[in-house]
Amino acid sequence: MQDSDSAAGVIVRKRRKGIYILPNLFTLAALFGGFYSIVMAMNGRFTLAAYGVLCAMVFDSLDGRVARMTNTQSAFGEQMDSLSDMVSFGVAPALISYIWALNGLGRWGWIAAFVYCSCAALRLARFNVNTGVVDKRWFQGLPSPAAAALVVGFIWLMDDYGVVRGSDDGLLTWRQMSWVMFGLTLYAGLTMVTNAPFYSFKDINFKRSVPFAVVVLIPLVIALINIHAPSVLFAVFAIYGFSGYGVYLWRKAKGQPTSVISTSKDEPDERGLHQ
Repeated sequence: MQDSDSAAGVIVRKRRKGIYILPNLFTLAALFGGFYSIVMAMNGRFTLAAYGVLCAMVFDSLDGRVARMTNTQSAFGEQMDSLSDMVSFGVAPALISYIWALNGLGRWGWIAAFVYCSCAALRLARFNVNTGVVDKRWFQGLPSPAAAALVVGFIWLMDDYGVVRGSDDGLLTWRQMSWVMFGLTLYAGLTMVTNAPFYSFKDINFKRSVPFAVVVLIPLVIALINIHAPSVLFAVFAIYGFSGYGVYLWRKAKGQPTSVISTSKDEPDERGLHQ
């Protein structure tokens, strides 16, 4: 279709709208990670299920960056990303935790799994609506990938230590372990919908020069993870998963604002948030 510019006499072609392939490939890869983790959990392979969620985290962190680098952002991509996150970081961790331990608690087990799943949906919906008013340096509540990492990271750690489902040979009986999983699942789910501020790392600019000590620190971190990846990574997930409440209490003690809403407490106008 062509439009004639009467002033300049130039024929202007309207840009056809379509779906950008590259960033959505990363989103689909993240979605596959969540789907893969569910299938592995159904087959009793919980370490592989944890790998699926963790790989989904990596791809989810890349799709937005790739879209910005290649200038291929789109409303379709944003909606696709939210749906992928719901599967990989909402449904998948809830089902994995239920199959691993919560199903032994009867109705309490599926209630915990459902609370986590519903909180993930609420957190993603709130994130989409509040994009225009939240301070970019902070997340309002625990981000869903971090909540998923906290849940599946614990299962990965226990599976690596040889904790057998239904066995009472460990420090805790299996029913006690199930209640630990119950508490952790509820904590991760409810923390997603709190107002506690969690650092987003979005103000870090990788294009800037850094001190030499930072370059030295990177291989040290890699070496530390290689000592025992499940323990180290779960410790990182746990520290981050509780950090928001620490920041909240610190701000409260200093008399600083605890809310990450930077402009208004009212629900923002949704127009333009998905452009």
